[in-house]
Amino acid sequence: MKVDVYNLKGEKSDTVELPDEIFAAKVNVDLMHQAYQRQMANARLGTHNTKRRGEVRGGGAKPWKQKGTGRARRGSMISAQSVGGGRIHTPKPRDYTQAMPQKMRRAALRSALTATAEKIIMVDTLSMEKARSTDLAKALSALAGDTRKLVLVPDKSESYTNLIKSGRNLANAKLLQANYLNIRDLFTCEKVIIPLASLDVIKSYLG
Repeated sequence: MKVDVYNLKGEKSDTVELPDEIFAAKVNVDLMHQAYQRQMANARLGTHNTKRRGEVRGGGAKPWKQKGTGRARRGSMISAQSVGGGRIHTPKPRDYTQAMPQKMRRAALRSALTATAEKIIMVDTLSMEKARSTDLAKALSALAGDTRKLVLVPDKSESYTNLIKSGRNLANAKLLQANYLNIRDLFTCEKVIIPLASLDVIKSYLG
């Protein structure tokens, strides 16, 4: 699978062969769905908490006598039917983490890269001499126009520090290290910008 390689001005500069085992793999929709569900579940904090009857303050005295008032019997004001009382079957802190074998996760990522191959834009190099969001925005606009972009950074070494800083304030672009590529970001972006150095990183763990 050959694709064009562009420079930061949006001009074609070369072509590159993408490995078929990554970008032309068998698309497994069920596996991609499982990986997506796992990622979304693992992003949940699980810190929700409500007070049950034993945790609500008050309720020591019987609010009114058992008979003769014409009202329903009531033993405590912290029962669930009372305003401000304890809750029943409501959330408590829990862990939503789901496990998934590494082979399955990587197979799902190969499926996702194949399914979104038309979004990929290859770039010969992506680095900046100075940290300027305006310059990076112009370069990304020349490559992918006014779309939601996912930009894969090879690593967080010093040579890419200015690039990472420049991308922090861009509203329609997300910079992500190539080894952190994931299902959610692939499917929520409109274009995926991959420098050749990032392609080597992807090959190293998906190839």
